[in-house]
Amino acid sequence: MKFKAFYALLLGTSLLATPSMAQTKTAATTAKGTAGQGNIKFTEFDLANGLHVILHEDHATPIVTVSVMYHVGSKNEDPQRTGFAHFFEHLLFEGSENIGRGEYMKLVQANGGQLNANTSQDRTFYFETLPSNQLELALWMESERMFQAKIDDIGVETQRKVVKEEKKQSFDNRPYGQLLNVVFDNLFTVHPYRWSPIGKEQYIDEAKITEFMDFYKTFYVPNNAVLVIGGDITEATARPLIEKYFATIPKGTKEIPRPTQVEPAQTAEKRVTFYDNVQLPAVIFAYHGAAMGTDDFYALQLLNQLLSQGKSSRFQKEIVDKEQKALAVGAFALPNEQPGAVMMFGIANMGVKPEELEKTMDAEIAKVLATPLTDMEYKKLMNQAENDFVSQNSRVAGIVENLATNYTYFRDANLVNTELSKYNKVTKEDLQRVAKKYFTKENRLVVYYLPKAEEKK
Repeated sequence: MKFKAFYALLLGTSLLATPSMAQTKTAATTAKGTAGQGNIKFTEFDLANGLHVILHEDHATPIVTVSVMYHVGSKNEDPQRTGFAHFFEHLLFEGSENIGRGEYMKLVQANGGQLNANTSQDRTFYFETLPSNQLELALWMESERMFQAKIDDIGVETQRKVVKEEKKQSFDNRPYGQLLNVVFDNLFTVHPYRWSPIGKEQYIDEAKITEFMDFYKTFYVPNNAVLVIGGDITEATARPLIEKYFATIPKGTKEIPRPTQVEPAQTAEKRVTFYDNVQLPAVIFAYHGAAMGTDDFYALQLLNQLLSQGKSSRFQKEIVDKEQKALAVGAFALPNEQPGAVMMFGIANMGVKPEELEKTMDAEIAKVLATPLTDMEYKKLMNQAENDFVSQNSRVAGIVENLATNYTYFRDANLVNTELSKYNKVTKEDLQRVAKKYFTKENRLVVYYLPKAEEKK
């Protein structure tokens, strides 16, 4: 479950109404989870235009987090226009018909708040955290973004420069910054996960204003979004404001493209060598994995914890501490809506050849395949899963994002209460079965990520 530090490499980060139109579908969720799980209460309802709304009350502090998650990420892009979803994350901070250019951040900061956004392969997420007496300000700003965003030549040219600079800093000039691009480019052949959200800058340069407007009118519509508000609010005060600012926004009329490509099963190991401005070699294993929400996904998350979470994890103890073959190791499964990638990496110690590091990593994987976990290891994994689950939901902002994600991918916001049970269902036997299913050489890509100085040898 500790994937966020790695997953951040994928995310593009931004700068940083009439009443009674709601449909009758209203559900107050108060279900309790099983042992170790929370009882996060929320209500949800739909507006007539298709916008789904989730409200979570928490009066511990006088703050509110307002978020909108749009069900659009890089996998929804035209292969000849990659980078659009991430570009829009930036572009929609330019302003609107009623918000001046560059005023989004100033408005929030002037009222004691903070804001940000990020883009993944599957969704785009905007949020503000403000004093709770500024709820109306946040709702107005997000409604402006949804319906009256300013998309013009000035904004497009400004953000073209911003995105190019971000690409240089976060990918081109960062050690191992091309790691995920190399993996996706080579692991996937037909599925749109084969490119990352940063995309190709030439496509943004080539695109016309009409293409940006079409993207906006297709994806930035209420029926492709969920509005989640958490914090010091009540439904009685929040709902009229939601209807005031969002209920009159027209429902989108364009068909929303959803990728239907299914990545074919890989039948032989792939190997790639990539040279970059790094000092030490790295070895990456990338396996085709499982989609979020599936039983296999939860088992893979636990297997990654076994290998790399904490000082007593198998990779850390054997490869770093005992064998001293690597300075750093890790294993993580990206939380993708459709079957994605499970990655393992090691950054070699000084003087260690990548072949040696690969052999040591392979040996640890072989142990997982051949020998069941001990009872102590299994109990430790379950304790870690519970601790991580509780930690993710310990802050209002975390709850808001989890509610948004669970609704967007599964139409089941109550996973915020019940998801831990999916981890608890995984047995020791399941872990070994899933490891044998996915951690095969036929199902993987091996990347040698080497210093450019070695390219001429």
